[in-house]
Amino acid sequence: MSANPNSYDVIVLGAGAAGLMCAARAGQKGLRVAVLEKADKPGKKILISGGGRCNFTNVNAGPGNFLSDNPHFAKSALARYTAQDFIDLVKRHEIEFHEKTLGQLFCDGSASQIVQMLLDECPKDKVNVLCEAEVTAVEHDAGRFAVMANGQIYTAPNLVIGTGGPSIPKMGATGFAYDLARQFGLKVVEPRPALVPLTLGGDDVLFRELSGVSAPVKARAGSGKKKAEFEEAALFTHKGLSGPAILQISSYWRSGEEIGITFLPEADAEWLIGLKKDYPRANLRTVLRHHLPDRLANALADRIGIETEFSNVPDKALRSAGEQLGNWRFSPNGTEGFAKAEVTIGGISTAELSSRTMEAKHVPGLYAIGEAVDVTGWLGGYNFQWAWSSGVAAAEAMAESGLSN
Repeated sequence: MSANPNSYDVIVLGAGAAGLMCAARAGQKGLRVAVLEKADKPGKKILISGGGRCNFTNVNAGPGNFLSDNPHFAKSALARYTAQDFIDLVKRHEIEFHEKTLGQLFCDGSASQIVQMLLDECPKDKVNVLCEAEVTAVEHDAGRFAVMANGQIYTAPNLVIGTGGPSIPKMGATGFAYDLARQFGLKVVEPRPALVPLTLGGDDVLFRELSGVSAPVKARAGSGKKKAEFEEAALFTHKGLSGPAILQISSYWRSGEEIGITFLPEADAEWLIGLKKDYPRANLRTVLRHHLPDRLANALADRIGIETEFSNVPDKALRSAGEQLGNWRFSPNGTEGFAKAEVTIGGISTAELSSRTMEAKHVPGLYAIGEAVDVTGWLGGYNFQWAWSSGVAAAEAMAESGLSN
């Protein structure tokens, strides 16, 4: 590559949540930053998040809300830039917001307010956000990175990979971050769709008839240390299962495994026997329709197969029905893939990075942040918090290192 007129302290690849946060903080620390974004405008995933209102963080955000091959990796960054830190930033920009269930914070207005806030945080004399900048080559020589984009060459001693994962390809998402990481010898944990609807086949396919029906459930998936349970709504779809509870457990589910659903989370295995004593003439179908949407109640009653009055049903059969309702087993045959996944699980291995700085251990000046890294949050604002925290961690580290032109 020839000599470069575009010389910076930092090149950030990707103007998403993590990239913009990193650029803003680095610029505020006095570093000259070029942000290269291949889309026609910054923050496109932010704009569609939270139904257009951006679930920008969660008041409960902590390392226990994240999945990674190294469950401790996220602790440092999350502790040093917290949900409250970002809330304070939102307040300083006078953006009105509200809390929904389970600590989720949303803009009262539009997700575009968060994008504009991040852009406003970027010092105009320090940060240059370049959209429609397609990166075609990256080289590293003599302590500097050279990035080719649209026929221009940009150089800097620091390069930040903030291009996310391959979820939501219609927004332009690709596996570029992984290709670049491998180019520099960094290992990549196999990426999979996360926070994604599950598909059903076989005997379970009959449940597709319930498309559009939703109910509060307790859903379980995974095994060992990567096992989780969430009590939220599940939604039946024409392909299988979705809704918050299902999206949450999808991050823990692996192909070939079953998932468990408790359809009446407040009930125990003996509850039908108790009803038999109080309402001997009741039947299962009627009772379920009292607690669940009619179509779902009918489908469950059909499969359990108890049609007579409780007075004619042995306690053993009622206990078995209660246990089945408390741990209904489904065998998903897959997911709806990256096209419907909100995020990606897996990514650039945390074993390759410093948990304090996000810098590659064996490639000085190379950083990875946000969804590109093997750190994946729960549904509900956690992935945005990781973007903010990891972006700040990298920016602070670059400023501390004193690397500049």
